[in-house]
Amino acid sequence: MLRAMLFGMAAVAALYALVLALLWFGQERLLFQPERLPAEHRLATAPDIEERFIDVPGARLSALHLRLPSPDGVVFFLHGNAGSLAGWFANADFYRRANFDLFMIDYRGYGKSSGRIESEAQLHADARAAWQAIEALYRGKRRVVLGRSLGSGLAAALAADVQPEATVLVSPYVSMVALAAEHYRWVPSAVLRYPLRTDLVLPRVRGPVLLAHGSRDDLIPPTHSRRLATLQPRAQVLLVPEGGHNDLHQHAAYLDGLREFLRALPAPVQAPG
Repeated sequence: MLRAMLFGMAAVAALYALVLALLWFGQERLLFQPERLPAEHRLATAPDIEERFIDVPGARLSALHLRLPSPDGVVFFLHGNAGSLAGWFANADFYRRANFDLFMIDYRGYGKSSGRIESEAQLHADARAAWQAIEALYRGKRRVVLGRSLGSGLAAALAADVQPEATVLVSPYVSMVALAAEHYRWVPSAVLRYPLRTDLVLPRVRGPVLLAHGSRDDLIPPTHSRRLATLQPRAQVLLVPEGGHNDLHQHAAYLDGLREFLRALPAPVQAPG
């Protein structure tokens, strides 16, 4: 009986190790859910929206750029883990009314972007390359880094690096480590190759920060925004009643709160000379 018990325990341990190995090597399939688009797919359908590409090592990123005649600034938008620009670039009218340009990329393997995601460092480098492709156009204007869901961790890290005039994190997580611990307690943190530690980088952001969250978000609970707010004294939390994880942009409370946040941003201080 003892031998049978030991054999059973060994079998369970081996199965557990196999599952963790599959999780280690297959995280991209679990975390990233891209919609792929054919090269001939037309993304820009309005005269003030430009389609462009950004070359990064080993890939080419697809991007859309709403360009207004005389914008107050730009919102640099890093979207969530599913879909593509075909679905994410759907709120251009809001930014037109707010008089902000909007710039958004598809990650590697999403939409018309080539390549594939291989590491968190690669994601951060791609976001930085995309920022560098446009930021010179907006010097002296209000530059806002906005990340939603998966993109919130990338946006926080980028903002800590480049220090924009403002940062907006929509449905953010404290970290992927913390989020995984809530949903998959049996998974050790060492297995996670995409820890995305928003909690470590957000305190380094110097400008105004808005944390927007739906009160009914059951994927990333609003407690994550509240915890992040304790780490960043300049952060304000916008809790959207009845808002979930995927529908926040459809709620007037979110749109009104974001509009007021953008409107209240002071003009950048011009460097002498």
